Amino acid sequence: MMFDYFDQIGEAIKFLLAIGSIIGLLGLIIGILGWLFLGQFQRHKMIGVVVVSIVLLTVCGINTGLRYFRIY
Repeated sequence: MMFDYFDQIGEAIKFLLAIGSIIGLLGLIIGILGWLFLGQFQRHKMIGVVVVSIVLLTVCGINTGLRYFRIY
């Protein structure tokens, strides 16, 4: 019974890492596109989005979400 609990916790952590990886990839794409095409005030916000996305990708891994959700 205790091992089932820890298995569920492990699966939840894998899922959260995969979600973080996907959000990081999407944020990176949106941030770069926004930085290229938006005005000066919005450009500063998009640089923040890119920085946060890079941190998420560093913590969660780039391919984690792609492998977990079988996207490629």
